[in-house]
Amino acid sequence: MSSTVAEGSASAGRDSGERDVLLIWMIFTGLSIFAAVLLWRYGLIRLMVVSDRTYISSVIAVLYIVTCVHCFWRTRAIAREGEAARACRAILTAPDGARVLEADARGLPRGLVTDHIRSLVEKAKAQAAGRIDQTLLLRTLADRLRGSNGFGAFVSDTLMKLGLLGTIIGFIIMLAPIATLDAADKVAMKSSMGLMSDGMAVAMYTTLAGLIGSILVRIQYYMLDAATQRVFSDAVMLTETHVTPALERRHDG
Repeated sequence: MSSTVAEGSASAGRDSGERDVLLIWMIFTGLSIFAAVLLWRYGLIRLMVVSDRTYISSVIAVLYIVTCVHCFWRTRAIAREGEAARACRAILTAPDGARVLEADARGLPRGLVTDHIRSLVEKAKAQAAGRIDQTLLLRTLADRLRGSNGFGAFVSDTLMKLGLLGTIIGFIIMLAPIATLDAADKVAMKSSMGLMSDGMAVAMYTTLAGLIGSILVRIQYYMLDAATQRVFSDAVMLTETHVTPALERRHDG
């Protein structure tokens, strides 16, 4: 009785985690948008765009927005896969769940987990007898679930590199007037100080934009990877405890 309650609690926890992945992403993005609106309201974003003559900060902002759209698309896809995996578990753990496997898993909802189960059924048919090894199929499922999640790590690294590039360019702009600086010429001194100030602004704003963008992207894709891992773990538990034993029993029979 206690083990049943514990399993039910664990299942409910996984369901809640998978179901809320899209909601968590939306909350995080909403807070980010709210912070951006506040920065714009106080003129800080406008100041950054005007001060950055290289437009690297603007490129970072555009790339970050594109990445957020991609992360939303991937998060929604993983949320759907989580719903499909839960539906598969509910069907296969029912008393007549074995009949679904006998019908080539046609009664299961569409999704990558269902495709994996159908692959196991096909492998069981082709295999005369013995234990069903799903190691290679699980690797394929993991790769398909992960999809283009690696795009987040690439963009995060790119944003950091763009920030460092802006830092270098800013220091070049700042130090360029020193070579022709004449301490006796007050007009040239004022002009040089202005150029040095512009170069420092470029270096600081691009570095700040790159760091913030990289951190925010990392957080989003960390949540996405965690949700993907939960779906994969549920698929492994489902197939190892219900699908493969049922197929092996059918072979033995």
